[in-house]
Amino acid sequence: MCWPDGGAPVPVRPTYPGVYVEEISSGVRPVAAVATSTAVFVGTFRKGLLDEAVRLLSAADFEREYGGLDRSSEASYAIQQFFLNGGTEAWVVRIGQPGPVAGPIAAVTAAANGTLASFGGAAILKFTAGRRMRGASAANPGDWGNFLRLEVEHVSAQTDTLFNLFVSEVAITGNRTTVLQTESFRNLTMKPDTANYAVDVVNQGSRLIQLSRASALSDLTPPAANGTVGADLAAAVPPFADLKDITVSLSVAPGAIALTIPTTATGGFTEWAAGLQTALRSAGAGASIPAELRAYFTGATVDIIGAGSVTNPRRFVVIAGKGAQPFEPTATFTFAGPDAVNYGLSAPLSTRPLQFLPTAGSGADGTIIDPASGNYLVPAAAFRGNAGLKTGLYAIDDMDLVNIIAIPDAPRLGQAGALSVYAEAITYAESRRSMIIIDIPESVVSIDQMQTWLAANESLRHPNSAVYYPRTFTPDPLNQNRQRSLAASGTIAGLWARTDTARGVWKAPAGTDARLRNVESLTYVMTDLENGTLNPLGVNCLRNFPIFSNICWGARTLEGADALASDWKYLPVRRTTLFLEESLYRGTKWVVFEPNDEPLWSQIRLNIGAFMQDLFRQSAFQGSTPNEAYFVKCDGETTTQSDIDNGIVNIEVGFAPLKPAEFVIIKIQQIARATAE
Repeated sequence: MCWPDGGAPVPVRPTYPGVYVEEISSGVRPVAAVATSTAVFVGTFRKGLLDEAVRLLSAADFEREYGGLDRSSEASYAIQQFFLNGGTEAWVVRIGQPGPVAGPIAAVTAAANGTLASFGGAAILKFTAGRRMRGASAANPGDWGNFLRLEVEHVSAQTDTLFNLFVSEVAITGNRTTVLQTESFRNLTMKPDTANYAVDVVNQGSRLIQLSRASALSDLTPPAANGTVGADLAAAVPPFADLKDITVSLSVAPGAIALTIPTTATGGFTEWAAGLQTALRSAGAGASIPAELRAYFTGATVDIIGAGSVTNPRRFVVIAGKGAQPFEPTATFTFAGPDAVNYGLSAPLSTRPLQFLPTAGSGADGTIIDPASGNYLVPAAAFRGNAGLKTGLYAIDDMDLVNIIAIPDAPRLGQAGALSVYAEAITYAESRRSMIIIDIPESVVSIDQMQTWLAANESLRHPNSAVYYPRTFTPDPLNQNRQRSLAASGTIAGLWARTDTARGVWKAPAGTDARLRNVESLTYVMTDLENGTLNPLGVNCLRNFPIFSNICWGARTLEGADALASDWKYLPVRRTTLFLEESLYRGTKWVVFEPNDEPLWSQIRLNIGAFMQDLFRQSAFQGSTPNEAYFVKCDGETTTQSDIDNGIVNIEVGFAPLKPAEFVIIKIQQIARATAE
C-alpha cells in the first residue's frame, strides 16, 4: 500500500479483476504528554560556549562541558544541587563580558589561542579553545584554556605529509599536574579536500580546540614535532665504534650529563636511536639528577622521522618524559660533544617544547567579582541578553521545551540589576509556559529582612514565579567541604523534578517527603509562628524538623498571597495548567487546515478526551468520575458558522485541579457519657 507525503493512504484504482486491499486511517492522533521538569540555568561558569543553550543529562556532563564547580559561580553549585536532588535534564546558558567594563578591574571574556609553527618557524596552524556548534566553530572562552596542551608527532618516514596531534586539558594543583581529558587525531595532513585534512578532522571531532590555517592553502608543510629535533642526517650514520662522547642538558636542570651509549658492531639509524634512548633512561637513575626531574630522562623517547630525501630529510627526534612532578611543558634536551654533530644533534638545534601551550594569558573567564561589593562585574545586560541576537536569557529560544528557569547568579548583581533580570525573565517564562524560581540575596537572613526584600520586589509577583526562604548551607568541595550559603533554586528545581517523576506534576513539591538533599542546614531556622507570617505572603519556607531533617514546607506561587485571591495560588495547580496547555498545544497541530466540520470535531473530542482520561486514571484531577474531573467540548455550539467562515475551531477543555491540603485541622472532642444506672 502506498502512502503519500501527507500520510493518507492512496485510494485503490481497480484495473484488473481480483481482490484489492485498502488501508483506512483510524483518525486516532494521540496527544503526547510533554516533560514537566526540564530546567534551564543561566549564569557564569569557568568554561563553556557563550550564549548557547547546551543540554546536560548528568553532573558528569556538566563537569565535561562547563568545568564543574567554580567558587565565583553560584550557578555551578545550583546545577550540582539540581542533579543531586533528582533532576535529570538541564540546559545551561553561559554568559560573560565580551569587553572591559568601567571600574578598577576589567572583566573580559576571551578564548585561549596559540599557533603551531613549522621547523623553520613559520606559523602553520592557529588553535583556539572551542568546539563545533550547529556546524560552525564556536569559541570556548575562559582561563581554563590556558591549561590546554598540544603535542605534535610526525609519522615515521612521512614528515613531509602526515602527523599526529594530541590535545589535553590539565589541572595544576601545587606541584602536581593532572590530565583531565585527552583527544587524539592521527595521520593528519595539511592538504585541503582530503579525508584526513587536519582542520576538518579536528574541528569536527574535538571538544577542546578549533583549528584554522595560518598559512596559504598551497602550503602543505606540517607543524614541527615536539621535542629536540636534529638536523638533516647524512646518507649513512657513523658506526657506534666511532662514537667518542656526547652530553645532554635538561632545560629545567643545571649542568650537563655525560651519556654512555651502548655500542654494537653494526650500528644503523634505528640501532643508534635505541641506544640513545637507553642511555637517556639510564642517566635518569643517576645520583646527580634530582628525584623530581628523573622522569624527564626515564620516560624519554628517541625516534627517527623522514625518509632521507631532499624534501623529506631524515632527523632524530628526542622527547623528554612527561611523568615529572612538578611538570614543565617547555622542557627540552640540549646535546653537545665531539660526536653530536655526526648525528645532527649539535647546536643550533630545532628545539620545540615538550608540549605546545596557548599564548600566555590569552584565555580570560570574565567572571571577576568586585572584592569591595561582592557583586559580579558582568553586567545585568549580559544576563538579560538580546532577543534578536539570541544572547543571554534569549539563548533559550533554541530550546524546544523549557519548564523551569533559574538564574542563581542574579542576586549578586545588586538590587537594581537583579530586579531587571528577573522582571525580564518572568515575561519570558510566561511566553514559554514555564516557571521561574527566584533567588534571594545572601544578605537576606532574618524574617524581617525577607519581608523587606519582598516589599521591594512586589513587581515580581506573577503566577509563573516562586520564591523560597531561607537560603541553604551546602558542603563546598572547593573549600574542604566547609558550609557555603547557597540560594535554593537549584535544590528546588531538582525537588520539583523528583516529585514529578514519583507522583506527577499535580503533586505539590513539598511536605515531609520533600527532603532537601545535600543540604546540611538552613541559614535561618524558623518557628511555626514565623512560618505563618511568610506563608500568607506567598513565600515558600524551608524548614528543619526532627527526623525529617531539612524539607520544603511551602507550595505557593508568588501570586499566592492570600490578599490576591488568585486562581494560581498553588504551584501544582499552575504547573498542571501549564503542562496541559503545552501538551494540547503540541498535540493539536494536526488540526490546522483540516476540514472544519463535525468529523474533525469528533476526532478532536476523541483524541483530547483520551489524553484527559489517561490523566484522570493517574489521579491528576479531582472527582470520582470523568464527568466530575474534566470535560472536552468541540461542536457546533463552541464553533459557530461565523467561526467556520473565519477559519476558527474552538476547543474548550476544563479540569478540576487538585489543590494541596495546606492546613490540616484536627478537631478533638470529649465524649460525654451518661452515668451508669
